[in-house]
Amino acid sequence: MDETEFWEIVDETRAAAGGDVEDQADLLVERLMRLDPEGVMDFARHFEVRYNRAYLWDLWGAASVILGGAGEDAFDYFRCWLIGQGREVFEGAVHDPDRLATLLDDFDEETDGDGEDLGFAADEAYEQLTGARMPDLALPPAPEEPQGTPLDPEDDAVLAERFPALWERFRS
Repeated sequence: MDETEFWEIVDETRAAAGGDVEDQADLLVERLMRLDPEGVMDFARHFEVRYNRAYLWDLWGAASVILGGAGEDAFDYFRCWLIGQGREVFEGAVHDPDRLATLLDDFDEETDGDGEDLGFAADEAYEQLTGARMPDLALPPAPEEPQGTPLDPEDDAVLAERFPALWERFRS
């Protein structure tokens, strides 16, 4: 599976779910079960690489603005949700998190921003296909700390200055 195929599966399931992240996770499991176990592992590798790539201080700050606060778990689930939004939103956010103010058309504070189930979809599909847990993906270890310039995701003054467009949209 190449990167294009990975994003096609993400886009296909998001569109079929009408943007509902829980439905998208269910549809993703169903879609992945049409692959062989190695294909599911390939998808999982692509997901994990992007998940680790999004472990950025700036994205944590952006998540905190959007969600009204984001601890470690909330940021983990936000990164899964961000991947589920597709390539354009994901890449735009990784390069400039403040762009999420314009990249996110609709955002429902009750249902958006938490993609925990998306993060487990490949594991679930693999287990259903094989009856076994997914083996190690043989990827480099995840970073221990977020990358980039550290910030306090609870400091409103810092967040407002660093993410003016997000602050205007989500906190004004």
